[in-house]
Amino acid sequence: MFRKIDDKISVSPQITLDDVTAAKAEGVTLIINNRPDGEEPSAPQSADIEAAAEAAGISYVAIPITHSGFSAPQVEAMIAALGEAKGKTLAYCRSGTRSTLLWSLAQAKQGVAPEEIARLAGNAGYDITPIRAMIDALTGEN
Repeated sequence: MFRKIDDKISVSPQITLDDVTAAKAEGVTLIINNRPDGEEPSAPQSADIEAAAEAAGISYVAIPITHSGFSAPQVEAMIAALGEAKGKTLAYCRSGTRSTLLWSLAQAKQGVAPEEIARLAGNAGYDITPIRAMIDALTGEN
């Protein structure tokens, strides 16, 4: 269920409380929630996943991304969270797409080449085309 982007980060659709245990078993030390509370009321909400992560000894950060898009503060929060991670990270949202796109923007802001970002995201089954112009702008490539 977890899709590996690189050795440091995987992304996933909505996780369950049991998935937190599976993430721990895979060496995850940070969970990033990119899904806003209430988007799917029957899904575990932020506080539920945070409590399960804390119980498992996993750090937790919420950077909710609504369908209205991405903002500079969200990109900065993703950069900060990934920079502080002590091991593997698992980021999740409804399908994994928003998590992948936010990771992509964070990578671009840090100077990773757009083609490398596209390759890594593609290997995990995600297409960065919807934000490619933003990635190019962040890296200074046209």
